[in-house]
Amino acid sequence: MKQELRKKRVYIAGHTGMVGSAIARILIGDKKVRLITKERAELDLTNQDRVQQFFVREKIDEVYLAAARVGGIHANRTYSAEFLYENLMIASNIINSAYQAGVTKLLFLGSSCIYPKNAEQPIVEEALLTGRLEETNESYAIAKIAGIKLCESFNRQYSETSEIDYRSVMPCNLYGPGDNYHGENSHVIPALIKRFHAAKENKAKTVIVWGSGKPRREFLFVEDAASAMVNLMNIKRAEYRDLCAENSYHINIGAGEDISIAELAEEIRTVVGYEGEITFDNSKPDGVYSKLMNSSRLRKSGWEPKNSIRTGLLKTYKSFKTEDNKW
Repeated sequence: MKQELRKKRVYIAGHTGMVGSAIARILIGDKKVRLITKERAELDLTNQDRVQQFFVREKIDEVYLAAARVGGIHANRTYSAEFLYENLMIASNIINSAYQAGVTKLLFLGSSCIYPKNAEQPIVEEALLTGRLEETNESYAIAKIAGIKLCESFNRQYSETSEIDYRSVMPCNLYGPGDNYHGENSHVIPALIKRFHAAKENKAKTVIVWGSGKPRREFLFVEDAASAMVNLMNIKRAEYRDLCAENSYHINIGAGEDISIAELAEEIRTVVGYEGEITFDNSKPDGVYSKLMNSSRLRKSGWEPKNSIRTGLLKTYKSFKTEDNKW
């Protein structure tokens, strides 16, 4: 009888989140992969001892580190201490425990907020740590920068002796199925989808959008982002290093174009089918005016997004109406 080959044991930290679940949907179709997941109630990722024990017990081969405490401007400003502490602990515990357990392959999920608020547009990977961060999400950004640098440090110190290959990706604003629709703590797209949907249901005459509507943002459908992450995880080490900037190990993931918040609100109004007015609340913060990523390094790997903003919003609104989003 032919002996069955051992499946690669791949751990997705944060598999119930929007990005983690999108990665899982891709990998679950790979017959060579055995997915390893743990619910938050089963494994507290801020607990160093439990994370270390988990890695020793499960004998993981690869890690997708998509777990994080996330939220929009309001959540970042209100819970800055928790955002910094929890995200630092999650990144530190998983990356170090992975190394201690002999895991040589890891992908760390960062964020475009790691870049300076006044970085030249479109933002290149070399812009990291060249200026001050945007104040509204500084805590989250610092934790993510620490994760990036931790991956870099393990690579520099152990890549030759232990074949460590820890990679980092910096996505733009992501949206899609499984997003957080909390009334105060969500990002802009889920917040607006919920607001426009409620206005349509209640026949409200106007929908209020935070800020002036002028800032521009880059949005990428989460299924496209997940495909980019799996693609970057699976290319050869030498090929990945050739894509990276000199002395760095992170790569941007973006749609390649941006849209103003006002234009986004109009798109969501159309997708939802709301016929009322849109009012902008200028007393609320706008955040940084523009944040467009340069994803040319990623494009060199052969990846391209498949969903336009309209297509992505249509799919997202469909999932919103079928998921349990009663926050």
